[in-house]
Amino acid sequence: MIQIEIITIGDELLIGQVVDTNSVWMAQELNKAGFDVCYKTTVGDNEPDILGAFENALSRVSVVLVTGGIGPTKDDITKKTLCKFFDTRLVFDEATLETVREVISGYNKALNELTKSQAFVPENCTVIQNKMGTAPITWFEKDGKIVVSMPGVPYEMKWAMCNEIIPRLQTVFRSRGAIRHRTFWVKNYSESQLADRLETFENELPEPVKLAYLPTSGLIRLRLTGKNVDGDFLDKIMELHAGKLSDLLSTDIVSAEDADLEIILDNLLKEKGLTLGLAESCTGGKLAALFTAIPGCSAYFKGGVVSYSNEAKVSLLGVNPEDIQQYGAVSQTVVEQMVSGAGKIFGADCAIAVSGIAGPDGGTPEKPVGTVWIAVSLHNRLLSQHFLFSKSRESNILRACNNGIRMLLELIREA
Repeated sequence: MIQIEIITIGDELLIGQVVDTNSVWMAQELNKAGFDVCYKTTVGDNEPDILGAFENALSRVSVVLVTGGIGPTKDDITKKTLCKFFDTRLVFDEATLETVREVISGYNKALNELTKSQAFVPENCTVIQNKMGTAPITWFEKDGKIVVSMPGVPYEMKWAMCNEIIPRLQTVFRSRGAIRHRTFWVKNYSESQLADRLETFENELPEPVKLAYLPTSGLIRLRLTGKNVDGDFLDKIMELHAGKLSDLLSTDIVSAEDADLEIILDNLLKEKGLTLGLAESCTGGKLAALFTAIPGCSAYFKGGVVSYSNEAKVSLLGVNPEDIQQYGAVSQTVVEQMVSGAGKIFGADCAIAVSGIAGPDGGTPEKPVGTVWIAVSLHNRLLSQHFLFSKSRESNILRACNNGIRMLLELIREA
């Protein structure tokens, strides 16, 4: 199995100014291609730290993939540090300059001294032209190991990985083995309860297969992972144990798709030709944001109402004000009227409505922080459920979203 380390470079990553999404995406794509990502390292724009990271990485893996620090400004020192590590120098490369010209001409910008400096590349590397930006991609080989430096700009890195780096790695390491994952979304368990339920199953797993527990805001994502040189053999083992897991957990499995819940519902709505409307109170538009972040959601998503006030619930969704007065905004009757109202005003086949006390204040002894009512509807069918989540506002919002999506998934599948 070919082992890889990802190194991300930049002070902005260390101080939390920018979130490192690069290594997450890279690891996912490398796994799909059969490569084992064993380490991730983040270092600042500091030459000794970068040199140390390179040294450590090459002592334990075959391939090191580096992103960041190869721009034209003074704080971008990765290219010069690579030269020092590989005992080489920067030389001018006409082909790289031509690529830089082509890229900036597409943005109607003129070549200046800073962008022109991008054409200086390490002498003893293979230069891969970056068709999406001005920073060249460099490929080094030393003692049978590989170091690749790419831009930190996500869309440039993704282009490089998909079009150049992964295909080249697949050519170099033809016998890299196989990696397989099977994922299950599970409800009705805490992590410890599920681990206790699956103790015997987990103890009987063969050597190539491992089970991981990934709690995700009210649900648990179980992941079976197998690694083996023989892909066909691994497929049979994974199928066998995935089947055993399905039998053990039965109806507690919400989905066996390896995707976020909103993506799973997105696919199902498109497959069934159903439309969706939302009515949100305590989630404040988070549900709508999850769906509208998905390309193509306009095929089914009709719209949403953030009815945070009681007045909005009454005037926009048609909730009976007397019911709010008698039962409170966070109640079964109100959330059921909200979901019916969302279906009507948007002319949607199905709907999700959420009303709750997200916290950290606003709770009462009868309805403490974390109290949430969720209702879902499909045509004339309606289902509502009461939840008591946590004292964390962020957690309560995410749990409400996940459970609303989960409830509608199940309602559609039952129908």
